[in-house]
Amino acid sequence: MKTMLRYSFGAVAAALLLMVDGCSGMTEQERGTTTGAVIGGGAGYILGGGGGLETAAGAVAGGVVGHEVTKPKN
Repeated sequence: MKTMLRYSFGAVAAALLLMVDGCSGMTEQERGTTTGAVIGGGAGYILGGGGGLETAAGAVAGGVVGHEVTKPKN
């Protein structure tokens, strides 16, 4: 059951990434932040054993990293 839950979460995360990629009204930095949050949340979920706190922490960390990586180089 736990393996099935992990695979289904991965499928949902992949679908979210495809939806985020299609958001043409977002800036590059907004897309980077959102993508980072989705990937970080997925990683937190998998590595943390499916806990809500780990998932949220991963999403926050991923969002921050995605935001900083896509900052304009001025």
